[in-house]
Amino acid sequence: MQHFKKTPGNYKISFIKISGLITVLILSVTMLSAQEPQKSADNTVISSPQVKITVDKTTGTINYVFANGMHMDNTVAYVRDLTSGYLSTVDLANHACTTRQVNDNVGKGLSLVVKHGDAKHSISITQSFTLYQGKQYALVNVSATSTGKPIETRDISPIAIQPANKGRLFIPGTGPRILDVPFDNDDWTPTLERSWPKSNEPQSKGISYEFLAVYDQLKNSGLVIGSVSHDFWKTGLSYQTGTQLGYVDSLNVFGGVATADNPSLKSGYGGLDGTHDHADHGTMLGQTVSSATIYICGSDDLHEAFKDYGRVNSIINGKQTWEGPAPVYWNSFGVEGVLGYEKVMMPPAVKQISDFIHSMPNFGAYSKPVLSIDSYDQGIYSTEVLKSIGEYGAKNGQQMGFYFTPFAMWSWKNDTKGRKLPGTNVMFEDVLLQDKNGKAIMYKDGDWGAYAMDPTHPAVRLSIISQLKKAKAINAKFIKIDFLTAGALESTKRYNPKIRTGIQAYNYGMKTLRHLVDSIMGKDVFITQAISPLFPHQYTHTRFVSTDVYSHLRDDQKGFPNWGSTEASLATGSHMGWVQGTLFPYTNLDVSIMKNFQKNPDLNEQEIKVRLYAMMVMGSILGDGSDFRNPIAAYRAQEFLNNKNIAKFFSHPKAFIPLKTADGESFDQQLSFYLPGDITMLALFNFDLKNDFKQSFSRQALGLDAHKKYEFRDFMTDKVLGGLESDTQTFSMVANTGDALLVKIVALN
Repeated sequence: MQHFKKTPGNYKISFIKISGLITVLILSVTMLSAQEPQKSADNTVISSPQVKITVDKTTGTINYVFANGMHMDNTVAYVRDLTSGYLSTVDLANHACTTRQVNDNVGKGLSLVVKHGDAKHSISITQSFTLYQGKQYALVNVSATSTGKPIETRDISPIAIQPANKGRLFIPGTGPRILDVPFDNDDWTPTLERSWPKSNEPQSKGISYEFLAVYDQLKNSGLVIGSVSHDFWKTGLSYQTGTQLGYVDSLNVFGGVATADNPSLKSGYGGLDGTHDHADHGTMLGQTVSSATIYICGSDDLHEAFKDYGRVNSIINGKQTWEGPAPVYWNSFGVEGVLGYEKVMMPPAVKQISDFIHSMPNFGAYSKPVLSIDSYDQGIYSTEVLKSIGEYGAKNGQQMGFYFTPFAMWSWKNDTKGRKLPGTNVMFEDVLLQDKNGKAIMYKDGDWGAYAMDPTHPAVRLSIISQLKKAKAINAKFIKIDFLTAGALESTKRYNPKIRTGIQAYNYGMKTLRHLVDSIMGKDVFITQAISPLFPHQYTHTRFVSTDVYSHLRDDQKGFPNWGSTEASLATGSHMGWVQGTLFPYTNLDVSIMKNFQKNPDLNEQEIKVRLYAMMVMGSILGDGSDFRNPIAAYRAQEFLNNKNIAKFFSHPKAFIPLKTADGESFDQQLSFYLPGDITMLALFNFDLKNDFKQSFSRQALGLDAHKKYEFRDFMTDKVLGGLESDTQTFSMVANTGDALLVKIVALN
């Protein structure tokens, strides 16, 4: 995917020569602003330079035309009431349009409101479309109002493209794709780049969760659609491609998606990519019900459209900030695994790790390194033991991390009776979510598994308090929370009956958790999410881009697990770097490994370098999970983790801009990214083991000065690799097989 740099503000500059003597500079400013509506008997139109939205007042359908050539024709909105059934905007006879000026947290703009109704139906449907001055996107939502019985629904859509209404979406170009994303980052489930089928193949179809993109892989152009409301609905985006290249025959953006895992299907195709639910999505009930607000943006700069999506989410919902350098940490999971029973490390060895970290001055030059004990047995790593480790680490200029699972409780299967929830006097069974048959939900099934707990139950709040008091007792400044999706599951029983859906309960639980962290531990505690939905995002400082990463190069690598590779994590990450700086201060691509992850085979130094560079281009915080008692791991840590350039970058990490993203499911991905600045950085990743990766670049694409001379320097060593003469406009870089290249482009004049 190419990236085309745009000039800010869409300024147009013209030079006019007058009488052969005087040259006058005329600067015309084309500001992106919502125009006054255009009304006729048949339709009403609102538009900006990026999008035109037309209401057909005869049929009630809506057309969208985008400046990048994309269009959506004959879209509708609908609500499905549990009693009266499906009702669409085209099922109603009258379509009245009004407009109003808006001035809210997003900005100033114009909103078009369309009320669909008639005398035959007791339910009317109202759509709103808002364009903002200086913004390239629209915000869309729908509500339904009944003059009779209250509406109850678990299926409401503000944007639906349906063949029955001759609805279609079209994207120009020869490389169209649909970006299909899973609901959470669990189970090593990939993000899919769906292609259009060949003539003899079935149409591509599926469900993306919370957001979706339709884009051209060969250009930087496309459409981003996604929810910016995450306090009631889980949003699904179901799609089906057409038989003609670039046409989408069906696209339904709806609140109320709830999907079970299906072991008979591939993980990204309905197997494990859904909401993992064991019950139907909860319902909204009232005289008026409303959808989530949906962001829609068609742009020639897809990366910027995604960043705007992140920004709008944070404007509406809030986000966390972090002052000062980003944290760096060591995490025990790569050595010790779960609980600590294997006695690979046990508490005494952590002090040896602390001593070694103290021997790396650059690693801890910007912030106090964190000692993070992960997924431990509290009988082994008791509060007293953790406190002792923390006191020892403090002498080495380090601080403690703390791990817990607020909404999931691990237990032996069917061993829930007669037990109390730790930290409370409430029976464990009383706080568990229930499936459609009234049975307790095992979020992670197995003889040793995790039960899903109700975030609205006061006992869960007390349990969180008890955990945070332990974190306070050890003076932890870093918290890792895990398996959060358990709290977002739908349930047929909940302590608080006013909370009707899984994501509503999860939002309640995360808000409670954030408040408790601030009140018990203070606001200077860094929180990272591991396994979790992407939204709501506003309660933590970072989130894992993918599931745990074991640092081997490829998923098909002999001797390694067929998951958790650097290639798999960066293939997903190449489409997700926009979350850094918009939703979260940073991302988290899990820890690097200097020798081997748990019982996996050894890595080589090239794999370690590729892994660290992958973390960099994602804007990740830096963590490592190595056993530094091993001489090889210690030697490599001094080479990589103690590298002054690595340490400086991770003190304020920034996500790079993608130039060539992952495409398809091959492990032979060849990816590229760049980071503009006073010193531009350029990264190439070649996971192909047979072919080198050569890519050409232009000064303009990377934002380089048109006439300056530049020098290419290896990122870690500052070794000069080549240069760009002042009269040369293009150049090429090569990443060898199974390798990565990261260069600094330094101006010389």
